[in-house]
Amino acid sequence: MLRLTKQADYAIILLIRLAEGGNDAAMSARDLAQSVHLPAPFVSKVLKQLTREGLLESLRGVHGGYRLARPAAEISLAEIITAVEGPIALTECTSSEDPVCGINALCSVRLKWERINGLIRGSLEGVSLEEMARPLPHTVLFSRAHGDDPVATPSR
Repeated sequence: MLRLTKQADYAIILLIRLAEGGNDAAMSARDLAQSVHLPAPFVSKVLKQLTREGLLESLRGVHGGYRLARPAAEISLAEIITAVEGPIALTECTSSEDPVCGINALCSVRLKWERINGLIRGSLEGVSLEEMARPLPHTVLFSRAHGDDPVATPSR
């Protein structure tokens, strides 16, 4: 099963919340934690990591807090996931230039996994934080509430 860690999922949620406030809006870690209903210590840890990776700026003072380091349109999902999880890799052999797999020299599927890994990374690079922060159209929400596939249901 392919699944993001909670840390990556929550990082995306926190960045979406900041993007909803606008590019210059700053929020404290405590206010962010309360607004997305996550534990403050965990939120602080994720915010510090996103700041170290250059996705957020930390502002001191009375009106301080965290804000996006760049416009939401310039931050991709791939960049967020990489910031908290490291390089996007489906298999061990796609995780680095120097794979540690013992059968690497004889492997017939490594190049195929690299292709699939590249397609997934490319898809994640093609989705911006700004897109993730946009509200869903009413028709998608309605379809989802009635058990339809929101991807297959056309928006009107």
